Amino acid sequence: MVYRMLFWLILSSCSLAHAQRAPLARLEAAQLAVVVNDDDPNSVAVAEHYQKVRQIPEQNIIRIRLPNAPRRLTLAEFKLLRRNIEIQLMPHMEAILLIWSAPYAVECQSITSALSLGFDPDLCSKSCAPSKPSPYFNSASTKPFTQLGFRPSMLLPADSVELAKAVISNGVTSGFRQLPASAYYVQTNDPFRNTRTQFFPTATSVPSKNLKIQRLSAQALEGAQDIIIYQLGAKQVDKLDTLHFLPGALADHLTSFGGDLLESSQMSILRWLQSGATASYGTVSEPCNHWQKFPHPSVLLQHYLSGNTALEAYWKSVAWPAQGIFIGEPLAAPYQMGH
Repeated sequence: MVYRMLFWLILSSCSLAHAQRAPLARLEAAQLAVVVNDDDPNSVAVAEHYQKVRQIPEQNIIRIRLPNAPRRLTLAEFKLLRRNIEIQLMPHMEAILLIWSAPYAVECQSITSALSLGFDPDLCSKSCAPSKPSPYFNSASTKPFTQLGFRPSMLLPADSVELAKAVISNGVTSGFRQLPASAYYVQTNDPFRNTRTQFFPTATSVPSKNLKIQRLSAQALEGAQDIIIYQLGAKQVDKLDTLHFLPGALADHLTSFGGDLLESSQMSILRWLQSGATASYGTVSEPCNHWQKFPHPSVLLQHYLSGNTALEAYWKSVAWPAQGIFIGEPLAAPYQMGH
């Protein structure tokens, strides 16, 4: 009953009219804590580049040491890492960026959600069960730490310095001007991974944002050159080499292990970044196909069009984020105020 009520509340709040209102304030560089692993040369190199191009204040750089870059942390390892990060945080820091490719999980949870919301000791014994709701879901908050007491976090993969710099460039470029764009919502023939199609926005145009919303029935999008959002349900996503993602593009696929960045038998969400997207989301352990564990298409679109950053829009679109990792350039904001 609770989730049925939530369903109708979401639908009633996600109109395009709302998305076209004046943008709210958004996360700024001065509010972002950047966590660097001094034992990882790629992390250090990417962090130095990011600090320069985004003009991150020196006091916002948080340094930790984590040798060997394990892909998954034990709870004990995570507690030590979290304590080392938290003692360096300051009240003005509203969100966190981790600059490395691994670790990306804490046992069965993502490192971004465990860091932001805490570790849930019950989840790993029943990973297909509902997980704890996020206080940030579909929120109007512009200062999550000040207003809600938690800091949403994102991971910028640094396994390839070249790729990380390209993702950063996409994020920075997204703020220059608003380009003609399309948001694509693709219904595949995979019934288990199509639980979000009920929330796909109606196909229409949004002239004030120079945006088209397109809905398709296909196995994958092919040939599109104006992508700002692309969402579907699939184990693997084909034809990515035929696509062009605009700066600030968000892209994700509902499947079980997309967030298992370096080990997955399914398509890793790293492929979205490698194909030109600026941010993505996926789960690190078996979540089953609860739509609440994945980005809600209408909520994501609403908040992105309202001027939120990629970090804010993605976090606000996931009701139960414990198993999901948020990756990319957090400050990308193609619909920021003034556009």
